[in-house]
Amino acid sequence: MKAIRVHAFGGVDALQFQDVDDPVPSPGEALVRIHAAGVNPVDTYISAGIYARLPDLPFIPGIDGAGVIESVGHGVASLTVGQRVYVSGSMAGNIGDCYAEKAVCPESALFPLPDAASFAAGAAIGIPYATAYQALFGRGAKPGETVFVHGASGAVGTATVHLARAHGLTVIGSAGSERGRSLVEEQGAQHVLDHTTDDYIGILRDLTGTNGPNVIIEMLANANLVKDLSVIGQSGRIVIVGNRGTIEINPRDAMGRDIDVLGMVLWNCGDRELRSIHAALIAGLENGTLNPVIGREFPLAEAGAAHTTVMEPGAYGKIVLVP
Repeated sequence: MKAIRVHAFGGVDALQFQDVDDPVPSPGEALVRIHAAGVNPVDTYISAGIYARLPDLPFIPGIDGAGVIESVGHGVASLTVGQRVYVSGSMAGNIGDCYAEKAVCPESALFPLPDAASFAAGAAIGIPYATAYQALFGRGAKPGETVFVHGASGAVGTATVHLARAHGLTVIGSAGSERGRSLVEEQGAQHVLDHTTDDYIGILRDLTGTNGPNVIIEMLANANLVKDLSVIGQSGRIVIVGNRGTIEINPRDAMGRDIDVLGMVLWNCGDRELRSIHAALIAGLENGTLNPVIGREFPLAEAGAAHTTVMEPGAYGKIVLVP
């Protein structure tokens, strides 16, 4: 089969398109023919060797994917040959294998993909939607509150908009391009801001009656946390989903209004918590509440270009690889 392999950590040149032997499932595993693989920023950190958890070399990247079960190993009871599934590597602690035509996955990392959802949509669930769900509800957002999604046009951002609207929150989203802002509005945000302008924080404050939002979901804390602290409401919560560097803040900005600044990484969720999250996500796929936005598809051989694109500013939906 064809696959992307990394033999030495590095930049996009480390992503080698190669022929490799078909994998064989062991007990408790299933072989999935991958129809789409999700591309996440964390995949770029892992292949570059700069993530906290790294696989042994060589390895096949790709945490998220979707496809069809081709065979199952001994003891697998919940899956059948021919079944449509999506892969969530975070369930089993996996950090690779989906950048390939076929992947062996633990039974615990595979979930039924409703017929109404495309394989590309399935590849957009594992990291983006589970992260958005945990950021919102694992960190205390409640129906009736106002949430500001600071960077709402990417995969996690659009997922956050979908989930927040479905659960009765008022959603204010931001994006850095006209195309991105149109997307955020199309996904259901009641208000959309241009976070490249000088006055968007003032507009955000005005939209919330000068009270500030109850919750901010922050996609780039090193650039935006100081601004978030200036506008978050009394007893508000800032949930940091993404960060690419250091930042200096004044803690008094948090003290005066009893603000919580919360970090989150999906790996910290236990299996029971993750299963609860995926049960909600599958229901959303089934009833049409959740409809992942696919911004761009790349052939598997162009994984390097996909990694470059996912890290560029102006995020627009989910990027997937198609074997």
